[in-house]
Amino acid sequence: METKTFSVSGMMCEHCKANVERALKAIVGVDNASVSLANKNVTVDYDALLVSPDQMKSAVAESGNYEMSV
Repeated sequence: METKTFSVSGMMCEHCKANVERALKAIVGVDNASVSLANKNVTVDYDALLVSPDQMKSAVAESGNYEMSV
């Protein structure tokens, strides 16, 4: 398991936070995702053998007008 923090732009409220967390947690290989609205980032616990940061970035973008840095 790896834990990394990624910047996410476009989040404004609790609804945005929930969208990003839900999108990431739905990916096979992601164990946990925790968004900080104050810091505009997300900390993700994931298995690098099952999921890549690029896959997570795509899932975040598909969940709304958000952009996750990788």
